[in-house]
Amino acid sequence: MLTTGPRGTKDILPDLSSHWRYIESIARDICNRSVYQEIRTPIFEHTELFLRGIGETTDIVEKEMYTFIDRGKRSITLRPENTAAVVRSYLEHKLYADLQPSKLYYIGPMFRYDRPQAGRYRQFHQFGVEAIGAKGPVIDAEIISLAVLFFRKLGLNELMLYINSVGCPKCRPVYRTQLKDFFHEKLSFLCEDCQSRFERNPMRILDCKNDKCAEISNNAPHMVESLCEDCSTHFSQLKQLLTAAQIDYIINPRLVRGLDYYTKTAFEIQYPPLGAQSAVCGGGRYDGLVAECGGQPTPGIGFAIGLERVLLALEKQKLLPEVNTAIDVFVAPLIGAAQAMAFGLLVKLREQGVTCDMDYMERSLKAQMKYANKYPAKYVALIGEDEIAQGKVMFKNMATGEQQLTDSKDIIRMIKEGMEK
Repeated sequence: MLTTGPRGTKDILPDLSSHWRYIESIARDICNRSVYQEIRTPIFEHTELFLRGIGETTDIVEKEMYTFIDRGKRSITLRPENTAAVVRSYLEHKLYADLQPSKLYYIGPMFRYDRPQAGRYRQFHQFGVEAIGAKGPVIDAEIISLAVLFFRKLGLNELMLYINSVGCPKCRPVYRTQLKDFFHEKLSFLCEDCQSRFERNPMRILDCKNDKCAEISNNAPHMVESLCEDCSTHFSQLKQLLTAAQIDYIINPRLVRGLDYYTKTAFEIQYPPLGAQSAVCGGGRYDGLVAECGGQPTPGIGFAIGLERVLLALEKQKLLPEVNTAIDVFVAPLIGAAQAMAFGLLVKLREQGVTCDMDYMERSLKAQMKYANKYPAKYVALIGEDEIAQGKVMFKNMATGEQQLTDSKDIIRMIKEGMEK
């Protein structure tokens, strides 16, 4: 039906848009104070970017991408995440020539063909942060602290931060062998997806949401026990930095995240009251992604926060601000001949920064006053036959009921004076 949106999409109606603006304003304020600059990448990219960047063995690439052939016979994909796109932009526009690290953030829609459920849609929105160019654990700690600060500023509690190290190309092959040895005799009990992952990327088995696979992998060896000296030192220093910042964390050795580009630090923030879909933030280090996308080996780290899930969490804790539809002035033309004068006043008020509206439906005086109260409006500027003849406006204070005939040239001054009292 044309009156129904595609499955997995949701309209953000006017009465909820203020909640989105509130969350986005918190995100922008935190990033601005931490000297992260906004980047806006295209909603679609060449499919190859995600095949190489995210990894062909991931669920996103194998099952969830919206991919199509355009009229130029090119394979195009709606972005399922934005880190790969940010890295592509970083390389294309030579941001590496600027002061490093490049500290960037974005807010926008992503697309994945997934089963719709509470807080999870096929078009969803993310607030994400990326820092490209720094390799030390201090930038890891900063990225994590920004995510934590975002949730703190929103007033959310009951949040749990999980961290892990997924190693690097030097130590991961050793761990890969250990995992394959562990899962070899259990392979027939794993789900079909995990059986496929066994040869291609056995670490992804640890990320499987299938209950049977999760149970089997409970006793699997931990990556943190196989870290090389560099990864071990990096992880140890990260923990010290988080402790210094008074950020509580839990080490989760099963946390590998769902994207192939992660190295060393991986982290996730969960809000347990959301149930099975409790993850509200995920991120980690991706030191090999820039090179995979065609650049020089360059370290990077970032996170992404699902805004729909954040909204659900804020609703559960009753932390969303009340919607404020109040306006300063409602201009009420009482006869048809007053519309021109009313509209002229309306435009002048708006030019002077006054929030105002007027009647467009030729309502009666009683209906207009009722309409003004619904906003509510602080003042009403009434213009009828007498006001037109005298070139004046009847200015009414809706709180006190006081009204006075005022020269139209002075209406802006009077409104501002009244607003300042």
